[in-house]
Amino acid sequence: MKLIIIRESKNAADGNGKGLLRFALSSKPLADVILDGISRNLRSKHGTVPHLQFFTKRRRDDVICAVPEEWGIEPTSPNFKMYCKMDTHNSSAHKVVNYTENVPIFSMFQRELKREAWFVVSDGRFATQVDNELLDRVLAGTQADVVVVNVKPGLLACHEKVRLTNQNKVAGFRRLYSDPAEPAPIPVDWPNYIFVKTNVLERALINRAIPERFSTFLEKCWSSALTLKTVNVAGEALDLETGPGLLNFCMTKLLKIHNPKFKFRNSDMMSQDSRFIGKVLLGENIRIGPKVIVMGPTIIGDNVIIERGAVINSSIIGSDVLISADQIIQHRIIKAPECDKKNPTQTEDSNSKLVCSGKLDLNYPQKADNVFRDCRRFSYLGSIKRIADFFAALIVLILFAPVMPFIALAIKMSSPGKVFYKDRRQGLHGKEFNCLKFRTMTVGANKIQEKLRIISEVDGPQFKMEDDPRLNAVGNFLRETYIDEIPQFFNVLLGQMSVIGPRPSPESENTLCPFWRDARLSVRPGITGLWQVCRTRQPMKDFQEWIYYDTRYVRDLSLKMDLWICWKTVVKMVENFIKQF
Repeated sequence: MKLIIIRESKNAADGNGKGLLRFALSSKPLADVILDGISRNLRSKHGTVPHLQFFTKRRRDDVICAVPEEWGIEPTSPNFKMYCKMDTHNSSAHKVVNYTENVPIFSMFQRELKREAWFVVSDGRFATQVDNELLDRVLAGTQADVVVVNVKPGLLACHEKVRLTNQNKVAGFRRLYSDPAEPAPIPVDWPNYIFVKTNVLERALINRAIPERFSTFLEKCWSSALTLKTVNVAGEALDLETGPGLLNFCMTKLLKIHNPKFKFRNSDMMSQDSRFIGKVLLGENIRIGPKVIVMGPTIIGDNVIIERGAVINSSIIGSDVLISADQIIQHRIIKAPECDKKNPTQTEDSNSKLVCSGKLDLNYPQKADNVFRDCRRFSYLGSIKRIADFFAALIVLILFAPVMPFIALAIKMSSPGKVFYKDRRQGLHGKEFNCLKFRTMTVGANKIQEKLRIISEVDGPQFKMEDDPRLNAVGNFLRETYIDEIPQFFNVLLGQMSVIGPRPSPESENTLCPFWRDARLSVRPGITGLWQVCRTRQPMKDFQEWIYYDTRYVRDLSLKMDLWICWKTVVKMVENFIKQF
C-alpha cells in the first residue's frame, strides 16, 4: 500500500499563503496530471521486483493521495473525476482523501495492508523516479522495521564527487558507474519515502493515524522500540512547490500521454484561424480569439480567455486567467491568485514575476495565419526578393566602395587586430555562414563579455550596455551609424542573407526557443528587420519583443512590409547619424 501525503509548505507559499502545489491541485485539468504523475512516479527499469511488486502492478486502488481539507479538493471515489484519459489502459479515478492534521490509516487501508509486506508513505511535494531494483536491494534482508529513504540526484551514475581533506584540499575524485544507495543521517523533515513493515505499522501510529510532524513520528517509533534505517538512494527528484520543478514535471508527463488528440469541447468558443501544435490539454469553458498559437506541451485550465494574437509555448495556464492580446507566454506558470482579469501575472517562484498586460502594437496589417513560410518558386519570397536583394547589395557596395578603405584605416589605427569581424551564424534552414562586419571592438571582446553579462541592460541571450568598455575608438560611431554592417552586403550577394529579415543569430541563441528558431530559419536572415525598427527596449521585455517581431515578420512577410521596414531603417540611420555631430 502506498500513501501520498500532500502538505502545505510554508517556505514555498506565496504572499497569499498558498503554494504552487495547492494552486495546481485546485486547477483542472492540471490536478489530474499531478495526481496521476505522483501516484506512479516509481517505475522499475528492470521489470518486476519481488519486494516491490506492488509498485510495478500500478493498480490505482493501491495508491491513495491525502490532501489537506482546507484546500477544497473533493475526496473520492467517484467524485474526483479525471478530465482526460491519461493512459489508454487505465481510466479509473484517483483516490483522494482529506485530512486536517493527522492522517488516519486503518479506516482506509485495513484490507489492502494484509496483502503487502511494506506500507509506504510518500511526500507528495516531490515527484521522484528511482530504480526499483535499487530499492529492492535496500529493503531485501533488512532487519529494520522502518526504512527512511531520501532521493538524491547527485548520486546518479556517471556523476563525479570531489573528495576533500579536513583542510578543504582535493584528495581525489569518486566516479559512480551505477546508481548507489548509502547510509545517511536522520533527516529533520519528512523524507521522500518511509517504508514501514505492515506487521508493526500500528506501533508507529498515534491513534491509528500518521502524525503531522516527522519528529513526532520518530519519537513514536523509538518509544515503540522499532528499529530505524536511513538511506539516500540515487534518483531524480522534482520539487513541485517550485516553478521549474512543477513545470518540468507536468510537461514531461504530458509528453508521455499515449493519445495526443485533445478535442476542443466547444468549437464556437475557439476561432477557426487559431492553431494548436503538439500536445495541449484543455479544461472547460475556454475562449480562444483569432490568430492565437498554442504549442505543446501546454495545459490550460477552466474558464480561461486567450485574446487575439497571443502565443503560448510549453506553459501552464491556471483556471480563471485572461491572457491579453499579442502576449507571448513561454515556459511560464500563470496563476490566477496573482492576477485579475485585466492584469494577469506569471509566477515561477516567489522571486520571479512576469506581467502579462499591455500590447505589442504594429502599424501594418496582419494577414497570414502560418508562422512557418513555405513559398512558391515564382513569388515575391521565392524569387523576386532574392533578385531585389542582389541588386540592392550591389548598389550599396558600389556606393560605399570609395569610403571603405578609409573606414578600414580608421579601424587599424584605433586598435590592433583585423579590419573585419567574422562570426558563425545560422541562415536559411540552419545553414551556417560567416557573418561579416567591420570590427568595432578590441581583440578578445567575447571573453570580456562573459564577465560583463551580469550588468547587461537587456534580457535574453543578446548583450548590450551603454559605454561598452570593449569598443575601440571608432567602434561607437560605426555602430550608431550602422556603418559597421556594410560588409554584410557581401553576405547578401552570396545568398547567405537578405537585406531585410530576422537578425542572424548563432546556434546557441536559436536553441532557446524551438518555435522561434524554426520560424526565423524558414527565411533568410536580414541586415535590418522588423525587430530592429520596432523594439522598445523596455526592461525585461526585449527578448519577448525579439521573438514576437521575428515570428510576426515571417508570418506577414510581403513587399509592402519590406518597403515599410526599409523606410523606417533609413529614417533611423539618418537620425542617428545627425546625433553623432
